[in-house]
Amino acid sequence: MPSTLLSLGSINADFQVRVAQPPGSQETLLASDFCRLSGGKAANRAYLATLFGHHSVLLGRVGADELADQALGNLRQAGVLLDGVTHAPGHSTAVSMITVPASGKKQIILANNANDAWDGMACDRVRAAIAAAPPQAVLALDHEIPAAVVRMAIEAAQQRSLPVVLDPSFPERLEPGLWPLISAVTPNTEEAAHLLGQPVTDSPSAARAAAAFRQRGVPMACVKLADGGCLLACAEGVYHVPAGGIAARDATGAGDAFTGVFAIALLEGQPASEAALWATAAAHLAVAGYGSQPAYAGREQVLAMAEQLRPQLRRVDD
Repeated sequence: MPSTLLSLGSINADFQVRVAQPPGSQETLLASDFCRLSGGKAANRAYLATLFGHHSVLLGRVGADELADQALGNLRQAGVLLDGVTHAPGHSTAVSMITVPASGKKQIILANNANDAWDGMACDRVRAAIAAAPPQAVLALDHEIPAAVVRMAIEAAQQRSLPVVLDPSFPERLEPGLWPLISAVTPNTEEAAHLLGQPVTDSPSAARAAAAFRQRGVPMACVKLADGGCLLACAEGVYHVPAGGIAARDATGAGDAFTGVFAIALLEGQPASEAALWATAAAHLAVAGYGSQPAYAGREQVLAMAEQLRPQLRRVDD
C-alpha cells in the first residue's frame, strides 16, 4: 500500500498583502500584491506531501461558506484527499490576514472560526481515517484545533503504532500528558519557551530546550531558530542544522514547510538528523517565494538545498 501523510489541524482562507512598513507604524498603510490563497498549517503540510509524491489525507474543518472553496481549491487540484474535511454549519471558514513587510517577517491575524467548531461526526471522520491508514503512514498535526481533538487523534494513532509529529501551535493548548505519545515535536523558540517555562533565545538555549523535550518523553525534538536553522535532539545526540543564508522575501508558511517535510522524511524512513536537514532546507526555500503553498519547493529542490546545508550539520553535545 502507498505511504500516506495524515495531516490534521487548521485549514484557512489566506488574505495576504505586502506593505512597505510593518503594521503599527502609522494609522493607514498602503499595500500591494494582494492575493487570496489556501492556507493553514494542516493544509500546507498536506500540500507538501503531494509535492513529494505521497498520498496526502487532510483532516479538519471548514465553514459552510464560499471561503471553503478558497481554502480547499488548490489542495483539490493538487490531489490532496479531502474526504476527512468536514463542514461546520453556522461557522465561517477560518480566515488568516497576513501582512508582509520588506523584511519578509510576516504578521498574521487569525480568525480560527471553523477550526475550533468540532462535533462528534467530525471526530468520527478523523478516527476512521486514522484506522483506515496503511501501516506506512505518519500523523502530522497542530494545535490550532481543540485540545480534545488533538488528544483523540494522537491516541488513535498510538493504537495503530503510527508516528506522530506535532507542531505545538498554539502552545497553551497542549496537554502535558501527551508528551510520551508524540514521536516528534517542532516548536519555534517562543513556543518552546512557553511549553518549558524557560527562556529560549539562541542556539545554546535551543539545544537545552530540545534536550528537555526528550526528557519529557519525546524521542525527537526540533526547535526552529529565528535565523532559519534548528536544533535537534534525538537518540543519536543533539545536532545544529545551520541557516543557509537565503534572503527572506516572505516567511509565511516556512514553519509549516519545516514540520511537513520533517514528517515526510520520517515517512520515508529517514533518520532524525536527515529529517531535520530536509526540513530546514524546505523552510529555507519557502521564504524565498511569496505566499505559503505557491512558494513551496518539491523533492528535487529540497534535497539539493539539503546537500548545500549538509557540510555545516554538526553535533553539539560531544
